[in-house]
Amino acid sequence: MTVIYNLSIAANATLNMHSLNNEGGEGNQIQTRIVTVVDSNGRLHSVNAISGDMLKHIQAEHLYYLAKGDDALPLCKACAIFDANRMSADPDFQQFLKGKPTPVQVVDRLLTCTLDDIEGNLVTQGNQSVPRKSVVEFGWAIGIPERVSTEQYFHVKYDPDRREIPTEKAERSGNLGQAIFHRPANSGQYAIIVSVEAARVGFNDINQRYAEGVDREKRLKALLQSLIYTFVQPAGAMRNTQNPHIVDVKGAISYTTAPAPAPLISPLNGAFVDEMQQVAAAMNALHQDRIHVLPFQSLAEFAQIMQTLIADAQPYTFTQ
Repeated sequence: MTVIYNLSIAANATLNMHSLNNEGGEGNQIQTRIVTVVDSNGRLHSVNAISGDMLKHIQAEHLYYLAKGDDALPLCKACAIFDANRMSADPDFQQFLKGKPTPVQVVDRLLTCTLDDIEGNLVTQGNQSVPRKSVVEFGWAIGIPERVSTEQYFHVKYDPDRREIPTEKAERSGNLGQAIFHRPANSGQYAIIVSVEAARVGFNDINQRYAEGVDREKRLKALLQSLIYTFVQPAGAMRNTQNPHIVDVKGAISYTTAPAPAPLISPLNGAFVDEMQQVAAAMNALHQDRIHVLPFQSLAEFAQIMQTLIADAQPYTFTQ
């Protein structure tokens, strides 16, 4: 059995010809995400990036499909149809709020749903303001400076009539006729960071107690499995014709077996794996070998390490 209190993933992922996250469009041109970051020498760089919101949506969707149809991973009525509002859109929950429950009771109700427990929620209905903090946290996937490129490509939706602009209003509003547009394609190495607070699975942060009837081990295993799937199949935007070429994934997984943060250094730092190991060594001198760092050199090795952890994983339990 491997008890997990906190788990972190730092990965340098090489992706080619993707458009997983975009700002929107101007006319017939899609604008990709560009962010400004600072390197270890203090220099500014503008690079392509994928938001943490998109990465978490990808992971949440994988978790949803794992939970769907599994009685040990219950979903509320809203999450059963993958409603982005989660339990807040569940009619039964809305009726429950009319009874003016306490914040403790609201969170306990949220914990009955696998997605609300793992992904978090903020209840503001019925004069409430009750948060359920997410168990899993993502940072932006940031293009590593000088190792990422963005280009725009010209596309045409072919129409045998060769009419660039339909003359009829109904045709224009119905997306008929020949159209030209520009799409971005991004290629490069991306720094990805993830953190999992395994001890908080099924845990009510307000009264500091675990909810009854929650299969915490099953939920943690499903969460870790969904993280594997997130790297294997990053189901973001425009994958219908720009499915990303996943070339390589390297990095490290760290986890702790008792209260202590799992070391997490951004792959924007070229020596991130070494530094994670050094931090773990220093912390282990204080915490009796409760911090572990497992480097991986490929996506296959990452999946194998995660599979081994999943087979034995048990979430840490706070003493009541």
